[in-house]
Amino acid sequence: MKKVGIIMGSDSDLPVVQKAIDTLLSFGVPFEVHVYSAHRTPVEARDFAVSARKNGFGVLIAAAGMAAHLAGAIAANTTLPVIGIPCKSGNLDGIDALLSTVQMPSGIPVATVAIGGSVNAALLSIQILALEDAALAEKLDAKRKADAQKVLEKDAAISAQYQ
Repeated sequence: MKKVGIIMGSDSDLPVVQKAIDTLLSFGVPFEVHVYSAHRTPVEARDFAVSARKNGFGVLIAAAGMAAHLAGAIAANTTLPVIGIPCKSGNLDGIDALLSTVQMPSGIPVATVAIGGSVNAALLSIQILALEDAALAEKLDAKRKADAQKVLEKDAAISAQYQ
């Protein structure tokens, strides 16, 4: 199975990234986590992206706040799928990071999840890897069914309370 690479612009993004890590762990998906900044360590970020495919990665997740150029800088240096997680920071509550992550020029796509949406970033990574992994696809199906069952149980409890 290919690995997921998780890159964060700062260790202050770890509380957001931890939810992606936990999700990948729950599915048994291998991953690596790194701190590289698009601005403070651009050479290291580029080197990681350029060599990601040959190093066994199938998807890359980039989490950053403020100017949030990390996902774009990573995507500019690989043809692997890149998923950006805008992180809340600074005075704009993550809107700046969201716009910086989602507004990529034509030809350099970055899939972008919600501000702080690391669980969805991990799940999207798993869905991408599951295109070639039937066992992983079955785990995704089972999770969807379990999630639906939880909602139906809550519905039954609320309906019973108000009838």
